[in-house]
Amino acid sequence: MEKKQKGEKRRRGDRRDAYLIRELDSMHKFMPFLLPNRCDNEACMSELVELSAINEYVKKLNADNPEFRYTLFHVICAAIVKTIALRPKLNWFISGYRYYERKEISISFVVKKTFEDEAREALAILKIDRDGENPIKQIHDKTEKFVTAVRKHDEQDSTTDIMDILVKLPRWLLKLVTGIINKLDNRGKLPKSMTESDPYCSSVFVSNLGSIKMHASYHHLTNYGNNSLFAIIDEKHLHPFFDENGNCEMREALRLGLTVDERIADGTYFAKSVRLMKKLLENPELLEQPINTPVEL
Repeated sequence: MEKKQKGEKRRRGDRRDAYLIRELDSMHKFMPFLLPNRCDNEACMSELVELSAINEYVKKLNADNPEFRYTLFHVICAAIVKTIALRPKLNWFISGYRYYERKEISISFVVKKTFEDEAREALAILKIDRDGENPIKQIHDKTEKFVTAVRKHDEQDSTTDIMDILVKLPRWLLKLVTGIINKLDNRGKLPKSMTESDPYCSSVFVSNLGSIKMHASYHHLTNYGNNSLFAIIDEKHLHPFFDENGNCEMREALRLGLTVDERIADGTYFAKSVRLMKKLLENPELLEQPINTPVEL
């Protein structure tokens, strides 16, 4: 696969947000026609993450008592985006029976304004600069900016603004409008104002279920949009770990669940990607390197 360069001239077949993948074998070209729906092609993975190294790393980052403290969530998100940068097929998606490589790395998640049943939610989508600061600093600073705007100034994302307008339409008209939206989405013709803050048009959607004390390791993908990767962060818990002599020690851990569109890569590619992500989480200092710095497995 040829390497795409930032700012590369748009070619016939490319979308505003992605490059058309032109070098594919026959099996991959045929697969979207045989299995057209993303939700019918979900593959689920679950990895146990021991948290000793991350806890020490977060403690070090917070030693200077920053106003917006670093958290476990920042480290996990940084490891995910660095994995995507180094394993580019994770940033592929299928739309209109064609394969595309997203031009940007983006990570999305939901921010709850307060932990009350009726509290409003806001959808965050952070775009990662491949040539900017290291991934842990980018995730921390961009999250701080968004969370501050939402919780202090009661700002709302543009996707929610659009939905607030559409749900006021009569049901028959809303069904027609959503049908048109799906057709435009399938052709990559949705306006930028609708996609730039849509979590289902991001590289990865992350759900931090541990923050609400919930155990789960699976979340479905959607046929709408072009998101091919969903990550679920489970609640922290004590888990037994055994050494080579069979001695057991209880340590803090969590499960990281991943749901992927299995059509974008094969099992070997996904397995190596998960090993890379786990190495980054076991050695979080690697997240202070530039995002494209290779990591040996």
